[in-house]
Amino acid sequence: MRLISLIASVQPEAPLNQACLRDLRITSPEDDKGRIERTNGGLLQDSYRWILDNEQFKQWQAKQSSRLLWIKGDPGKGKTMLLCGIINELTQSIGSNSNICFFFCQATDVRINNATAVLRGLIYSLVVKQASLLSHVRSRYDQAGKTLFEDINAWNALSKIFNDILKDATLQNTYLVIDALDECTTDLPLLLDLVVQESSTHPRVKWIVSSRNWPGIEERLDAATQTAPISLELNEISVSNAVQQFIQHKVHQLAEVKKYKDEIRDAVYRHLSSHSQGTFLWVALVCQDLNRTSRRHVLKKLKEFPPGLDALYGRMINQVRTSEDAEVCKRILAVMSIAYRPITLDELTALVEIPDDLSDDDEALLEVIAICGSFLTCREDVIVFVHQSAKEFLLERARSEVFPEDQQAEHVAIFSRCLQTMFKTLRHNILDAEESTHPRSLAAIKYAPVVDESWSLCLQTLEGHSHWVDLITWSSDGSRLASASKDKTVRIWDPATGQCASTLEGHNSSVTSIAWSPDGSRLASASEDKTVRIWGLATSQCVSTLKGHSSWVASIAWSPDGSRLASASEDKTVRTWDPATGQCASTLEGHSSSVKSIAWSPDGSRLASASEDKTVRIWGLATSQCVSTLKGHSSWVASIAWSPDGSRLASASEDKTVRTWDPATGQCASTLEGHSSSVKSIAWSPDGSRLASASEDKTVRIWDLATSQCVSTLKGHSSWVASIAWSPDGSRLASASTDMTVRIWDPATGQCVFTLDFYSYNLQFDKSTPNHLHTIIGTLNLGSTEPVAPSASRLTLPGIYGFGLSDCSSWITFNGSNLLWLPPEYRPSNPSSFRISAAMVAIGCSSGRVIFLALSEHNPLSSV
Repeated sequence: MRLISLIASVQPEAPLNQACLRDLRITSPEDDKGRIERTNGGLLQDSYRWILDNEQFKQWQAKQSSRLLWIKGDPGKGKTMLLCGIINELTQSIGSNSNICFFFCQATDVRINNATAVLRGLIYSLVVKQASLLSHVRSRYDQAGKTLFEDINAWNALSKIFNDILKDATLQNTYLVIDALDECTTDLPLLLDLVVQESSTHPRVKWIVSSRNWPGIEERLDAATQTAPISLELNEISVSNAVQQFIQHKVHQLAEVKKYKDEIRDAVYRHLSSHSQGTFLWVALVCQDLNRTSRRHVLKKLKEFPPGLDALYGRMINQVRTSEDAEVCKRILAVMSIAYRPITLDELTALVEIPDDLSDDDEALLEVIAICGSFLTCREDVIVFVHQSAKEFLLERARSEVFPEDQQAEHVAIFSRCLQTMFKTLRHNILDAEESTHPRSLAAIKYAPVVDESWSLCLQTLEGHSHWVDLITWSSDGSRLASASKDKTVRIWDPATGQCASTLEGHNSSVTSIAWSPDGSRLASASEDKTVRIWGLATSQCVSTLKGHSSWVASIAWSPDGSRLASASEDKTVRTWDPATGQCASTLEGHSSSVKSIAWSPDGSRLASASEDKTVRIWGLATSQCVSTLKGHSSWVASIAWSPDGSRLASASEDKTVRTWDPATGQCASTLEGHSSSVKSIAWSPDGSRLASASEDKTVRIWDLATSQCVSTLKGHSSWVASIAWSPDGSRLASASTDMTVRIWDPATGQCVFTLDFYSYNLQFDKSTPNHLHTIIGTLNLGSTEPVAPSASRLTLPGIYGFGLSDCSSWITFNGSNLLWLPPEYRPSNPSSFRISAAMVAIGCSSGRVIFLALSEHNPLSSV
């Protein structure tokens, strides 16, 4: 009886375990590895075994304290295949008492190009290899089901599960491998922070990661203890020898297949050896082209291959330009460059305007794709880029060639073609329809939901910086936008046209802060080069270079009247300057650590500074003396803000609290507690009665300062909130997050009334037009009673002019009035699954359907 009871209690767990694994699995890393090796013609031992004798690699293997190995190198240097080889070698050497789990990121595939997918893949591999670990997933999965891995809190939940697994006493010695961190296009900072934290904590776990030589990745990985970096550029001899082995192998294959004579074989070998520049990808692309070349033309063809990837891609663009199918090739390259995932041949016919003689002829279509051979390849009817660098070349170096107008116009064209295909193909009960439906027609609409899910209308994409853009800020009248970049430049943009009006060059290092003068005639920029520059916008010339700081400048701020400029530095000082002369007016000393933030009082008589020394100081500008030192925070202060009347000062800290102070006495008036992680930004409501705070815990809190109580917690962001701003009438609050969205909230109800999808570090309301928030994607009405003219490129807010959605999601509205009632099964599953383009409404329903409604603005219900 006991045995029967035991069997009865165990058997039900098996189906639940299987269901959990199915829902957790986003990809099979083992299958991805096999596909990568097969696509690259197999794994050649001689091309990777050099790493096993590398001194840093051996130290990483041998030392218990060395837990994180970072392999970095430029595109095409063979990082992915190198990791495939390392995985094979470790698998053979560690035996059955250890785990090796890995994940291959790929920027062009939305399934595997984000931090959450990486975490899902690693957890999936761990629990498959060591079944007892599945209990950590089941403890949460049994309550939440599949949504545990997919909703906005997925990263947070998975991070905790992952941490629990790594802390499990039964966990075997484990190797975790992540390839191509640079191809993690969503939430990369979260992934890097997790790698740093976990690699520094768990002695039984060793990590290997690979990426390009990106400063941002280096900055974060440097925070890990005992990181062992291996630079492929610094191991040039070893990599070059490995490439030579690869060349020898590829030439041998070519000679056998194409039946080269000895002199042709030797000529090919010499050319590849002398032009490869130590790049595996270059060799592979040239050999791919030679494989399509008749052997009698090989010697002539060899002379056409220039050294270097960019030069080779440039040659390929020229080949496309001179082809008889040039226009269709360019259209294919344009669509592939901005597609949200790899697409099939059938989908291609729906997304690209293809001539009739190609639409039903796969062989002819493949011939056209072959013309784009150095950019694209077709694997099992799926078209993909040969390498991420090929896509980047098209988007950066060949943009004007591929996109006749701009990328946004191509997105709009794809969306339009998806709608046309769906309207032509979809009808009620299509699978049971009497007349047959061409299978290609059904396959061609598979991409449409991806467009709908990702669709967010962007008025302009501003391109030109060659490195990360860290800061953006609008001029006071909203007519210009300034951006600061790690490429050492500041750019001024005309948001109406998307054109760069001027590029401000002069700094010798990254630009860390920018600020418009109150009248908009000047722009100040601060840099890691220890200087501040003031630019005259009329001439785009630097009119002053402010020198004096002995370390990089973190923040700058103009006085309210524009007569002075203040700068805060890592050198622990604050300086005030006369912008007219470029002279330092005062040096404010007293902080014992770097100064992170500064803020002028509304009347310009005082300056507040926040520091890593955990204090805030208030300075009297008449005497240049510190009049108050505000102490109380237990960690460094990240942000400060004066109340509108200057009677109070608020500070936000890494200690997870917000404090308000009486500047006159230096006493703490209140401590606002509730956030579960550091507070990044604070903002006073226009009437000074409320304070909003943004945190790394992904929430925004609104505090009633009369009671010091949190009156609302705004939840919805899937990553930390970097910046917040009130509308001038206090009726709306906007928050910008590293989850690549800006959300607009109703502070009275705590509800999110709109979500804008784009990446923003800095958010500002335009005070000269008090009812509008300017953002990169245009101007959205936030409460004005005056109607805004409808536009095909503007999304409409609920309750505002045009079509919208009621707060309860049960009505489509028009001019704020209920228009069309939606049955429960036809309501959007969440706010982001409701989209409007002019009079076209798209709804992603909780039932899994996507419905489209064509509404008429003159007679709103006539077209439904």
